[in-house]
Amino acid sequence: MAGTLYLIPSALGERPWTDYLPAATQAVACRLRRFVVENAKTTRAELKRLGHPLPLRDLAIEQLSERLSPDEIGRLLAPLLAGEDVGLLSEAGCPGVADPGAAIVRRAHALGIAVKPLVGPSSLLLALMASGLEGQRFAFHGYLPAREPDRQRRIVELEGESSRLDQTQIFIEAPYRNDALLAALLAACQPATRLCLATDLTTAEETITTRAIGDWRRLTLPKLDRQPTVFLMLG
Repeated sequence: MAGTLYLIPSALGERPWTDYLPAATQAVACRLRRFVVENAKTTRAELKRLGHPLPLRDLAIEQLSERLSPDEIGRLLAPLLAGEDVGLLSEAGCPGVADPGAAIVRRAHALGIAVKPLVGPSSLLLALMASGLEGQRFAFHGYLPAREPDRQRRIVELEGESSRLDQTQIFIEAPYRNDALLAALLAACQPATRLCLATDLTTAEETITTRAIGDWRRLTLPKLDRQPTVFLMLG
């Protein structure tokens, strides 16, 4: 009988696990001995934070490569087919969402392996909940183009789609490019378009602010450099 692939959300910032996980999720993570992860270093820190009872050196922690091959996916899932439970962790937040672990989950389904998502923090849903923007129609677009004019063109496309469909557009950026993305949004969007910046979610430094673009242009802008931020826009 095959094992279960547990999808374990991880911390969005430096907080005690009791602040962001239910006890049932922590209990599952702490009984597993094998993990497939986006980033081994952050996973070790997460398991230490959760109080895993075994020494970290005794755990099997496999880091996903940037370009997963079918052979590698098969190797990573082999313990599950042999009956062992495995935990899948993203670097932050929910595995499989803007995360290479989705390929592992997809193949697990194809092989008939049980997949069980566990409750924990999702920066995208937390940001949407707190934004005050349209919560019934929304789309996550991942990363926008980093270079101009492609970035501005994409922003205008998303703004038009948002207005036409009454749909909240959600996207993220590498934290060191956040300030550049904010500047691009303020330059490209219409004054009435609403923009939410959700930064450092679940941490003591958390800030969530929604303003019209015209209002953002009149304010002293927050410094988002190297601060994990979710951007939400509604035209």
